[in-house]
Amino acid sequence: MKRNDFTIIATLIVATFVVVLNETVMSVALPVLQSDLGVPPSEGQWLTTIFMLTMAIVIPLTGFLIQQFGTRTMFLAAMTLFTTGTALATVAPGFEMLLVARVVQALGTAVMLPLLMTTVMTLVPEERRGVMMGNISVVVAVAPALGPTLSGFILDHLSWRWVFGVVLPIAVGATVIGAKYVRQIGERSKVPIDVVSIPLSVLGFGGLVYGLVSIGQSADGTATMPIWIPFVIGSAGLAVFVARQIQLQREDRALLDLRVFASVPFSLSVVLVIVAMATMMGTFIVVPLFAHDVLGMSPLTTGLITLPGGLLMGLASPFIGRLYDLRGPRMLVIPGTLLISGAVWLMTTITTDTSFWLLLGANVILCLGLSATFTPLMTLSLGSLKPALYSHGSAALGTLQQVAGGAGTALFITIMTVVAKDGIAAGDTAAVASTDGVRTVFVTAGCLSIVVVILGLFVRRPVGQQSAVTPVDDDEPEQVAVLT
Repeated sequence: MKRNDFTIIATLIVATFVVVLNETVMSVALPVLQSDLGVPPSEGQWLTTIFMLTMAIVIPLTGFLIQQFGTRTMFLAAMTLFTTGTALATVAPGFEMLLVARVVQALGTAVMLPLLMTTVMTLVPEERRGVMMGNISVVVAVAPALGPTLSGFILDHLSWRWVFGVVLPIAVGATVIGAKYVRQIGERSKVPIDVVSIPLSVLGFGGLVYGLVSIGQSADGTATMPIWIPFVIGSAGLAVFVARQIQLQREDRALLDLRVFASVPFSLSVVLVIVAMATMMGTFIVVPLFAHDVLGMSPLTTGLITLPGGLLMGLASPFIGRLYDLRGPRMLVIPGTLLISGAVWLMTTITTDTSFWLLLGANVILCLGLSATFTPLMTLSLGSLKPALYSHGSAALGTLQQVAGGAGTALFITIMTVVAKDGIAAGDTAAVASTDGVRTVFVTAGCLSIVVVILGLFVRRPVGQQSAVTPVDDDEPEQVAVLT
């Protein structure tokens, strides 16, 4: 790989790490923000809800936008938006301005990960993609794990504004460096945008994500509307959006080309990533809440639960990528899914006296399993596509990851809230009821993890993808369905 290409990818990795890190810093900061700004939880949670909604709406458009405007233009637009939003959040005088800042941040964040993965698939030779995707796994999984730790440390010493202020100079630096080194990569498309697809995408993906968020709000009595309304709107919008894309892709005019799902390795990998992502994001939200509300840990101590696992993922991911290049996905995905399942079932043993070390140990095991799973799955999924579909594959993968994260968070919070309320109604103390709720969450997650383990047994390297040494004996030819 050329030196200039390496510089481009390194710049994109740093920039993407910063914007993804911003997604989870709010998990610890939200209670402090609500208290300082004088808003109730039902309003304060919109700081995370609006971010997720914006991401879900924009990510499906990124495949088309990258092909239309090119990598350099989209990088500069994304980082300018993110930096502007971060600056606004740092100086926001009140809740309303902070909400606007979160929308602007999300507009930039939504573009970066699909842009990074598309660039890697275009520039990196096939036999080196595993190593590079290992570095990307640091962004996908380590940044969310480090977010609560960073936020907890800042809140123990500084104002909540520094949660954004610390990120701002890094974002500015990445933007300046990218402006110098990032260039246009790949062929650009001149196909005009389909204006009908945009509102359908907004209704479809935005409606579903809002519906998922509303499940948790309904459970604690803060929902603004019946939860069936956004689900009906989202489902209808998504159905029409899919039909429209299938029609447009025959002329190569689709906003999100669904032919990526014609690849069985891509589809299977995406399903595995969805379930693993839902488990990861739900766990990263529930464990800090349990540690703070039930065990009485400080924000910093709560954030430190995720730090060792995040650092381990950062150290392990490049080696895991190298193993993928040498031996293929199976020897990584199968033990990785078993580690995920083991960590989740370990968390079902929590009590009101659970130690910090049990939570930390379970998180380390979970993070190691996620690292061994995400890297090969992302490499396998995009590597099974034709180059012309890389950007659409990245957009589809990013969209479904975002929806999965929202689904996992909504499912876990709802189960925890409902079980805890029933326990209090039955006469349990708040601590005992909350612990029962969290334990039920992880029993549910454990059942989902079994699905991940079973699906992991079917992962194969598709024919045509060669390892850095010799092909693995158990690889099977890729099966391709027809999607027209």
